[in-house]
Amino acid sequence: MNGATIDKNKISIFCQEIFEKKGYIASFESKETKSQNWEQGLKVIVTIPAYNEEKTIGKVIQKIKKVMDNTKYYYSYIILVVNDGSRDETYKRASEAGAIVYSHEKNKGLAETFRTEMKICTSLGAEIIVHTDADGQYKAEEIPMLIEEVEKGADLVLGSRFKGKIENMPLMKKIGNRAFSIVLSILTRKRISDGQTGFRAFKQKVAKNIEIISDHTYTQEQIIRAAQKNYTIKEVPVYFAKRNDGKSRLMRSSFDYAYKAWKNIFRIYF
Repeated sequence: MNGATIDKNKISIFCQEIFEKKGYIASFESKETKSQNWEQGLKVIVTIPAYNEEKTIGKVIQKIKKVMDNTKYYYSYIILVVNDGSRDETYKRASEAGAIVYSHEKNKGLAETFRTEMKICTSLGAEIIVHTDADGQYKAEEIPMLIEEVEKGADLVLGSRFKGKIENMPLMKKIGNRAFSIVLSILTRKRISDGQTGFRAFKQKVAKNIEIISDHTYTQEQIIRAAQKNYTIKEVPVYFAKRNDGKSRLMRSSFDYAYKAWKNIFRIYF
């Protein structure tokens, strides 16, 4: 519940190996060229949680690489996939596409996967962290827009589907998202239109200073705790595409999630 199940020793070894091998250059074409630019340091990590996403993860990574390779971060970003105990070829597909992959030995759930992401990102010293999904519903082309808002001074940038365009979302999920967002707006005293977006960018200090303790509401908890710390929160409109490969594998039951999420939101706040 409090993140104690994270294997800190394993993560420490994983990060050390990346540094020793200059492993983050694996995201690029020319290792020799990128190795010469190692001194520039790691600026951005695009992180993706994945569970049994072999059909989509490779394409998602390739699209992100295409976008990020045309930014000023060409030499100083990596794509990190945290493979949450997948039973398919998610690890293989992600590695082949150019991501650095850390794997849980068994499925631990999305909140624990997010905690692992944050531990790795802060250990590697990324200045900006971008969190997106493995199913391709968020557009890679919009990642630089989120990063730009962080560079302009925002501590936490939320990609709002409701301010942008939603290609497809079930009615009950849409109503639930709206309800969560209204409550978050009241609790944080900030206008939040999409409190459950999985597409966000934030500064290193947000990852370091906000400890996620919930197992069901890491998205809302990050927003609540960021507001409590007076961090600057900004929303930008984003496109949300229809999922072409069935249902999300990261959330097993919408009703069970909703019940536990409401309970945890009020526990977090009060």
